[in-house]
Amino acid sequence: MHGFLCIDKPLGVTSHDVVAQIRRLSRVKRVGHAGTLDPAASGVLVVALGLATRLIEYVQDDTVKRYDAGMTFGIATDSDDATGNPIRTATIPALTAADITRIETTFCGDIMQVPPQVSALHVNGERMYDLVRRGEAPELPARPVHVYSLTVTAWQTPQLYFTVTCGKGTYIRSLARDIGECFSSAGHLHALRRTQVGTFTLAHSVTLPQLQKDGVTTHLQPTHSAIADWHHVIVDDGEQTRIQRGMPIGAATDAHTRAIALDGNGRLIAVLEYQSAQWHPRKVFQWGEA
Repeated sequence: MHGFLCIDKPLGVTSHDVVAQIRRLSRVKRVGHAGTLDPAASGVLVVALGLATRLIEYVQDDTVKRYDAGMTFGIATDSDDATGNPIRTATIPALTAADITRIETTFCGDIMQVPPQVSALHVNGERMYDLVRRGEAPELPARPVHVYSLTVTAWQTPQLYFTVTCGKGTYIRSLARDIGECFSSAGHLHALRRTQVGTFTLAHSVTLPQLQKDGVTTHLQPTHSAIADWHHVIVDDGEQTRIQRGMPIGAATDAHTRAIALDGNGRLIAVLEYQSAQWHPRKVFQWGEA
């Protein structure tokens, strides 16, 4: 069994728990998720089965994510969300229309962001949340992230709601914290729902109860669905043989740096990379593999 599941993860469940449940339901050993979603967040969790796990890196690193978020002004927590302990209180700002515009412009584009102290980031081989528990967490440096858009959807003192479309490594908890500090206040994230990961959206997701009822195969999406928005190269039998031997094939265009090779039946053959007027195979799929 090979392919992807787009799960609508409920609150209070870890991404690891979801993977374990799908492994039991499918009886497939190779199962993994393409990007952790915290227990306090719900929404799109992309899970790969079988050979689809070889494409996880593209889903996790190269795709746009979209979130619906809610933050509370006036209280900062040690985790930057509602699961943490309060560490500071501050005056709640009276946001104006100009302030809303300021938020939408200041936190959009290429920005520098300090990750939350309580996170799964590795520092010297250990997770930050483990270091925090021991009181050994170092100060984390700011790092560049990209926010494609941030739109405020509602403001009801002291809560602000917004939608974010962002790239890899962006912490919505950090956005909530930084928005609070931007107004000489404090803030933490109190609600988060992921609505999109690349080509996977809530509209095509399935809940865990529904998956248990219908079975995994009913909701399994094709392996190449994760990178379906890449350039497609349809290969004939001869080209397929060359690719499966690790050999390049001719490229008719240099307009794309990477592509997916499909056979005449639309089955994924390989991930290709353009170089010197040729398509070079980078990941080749042999469907006889377990």
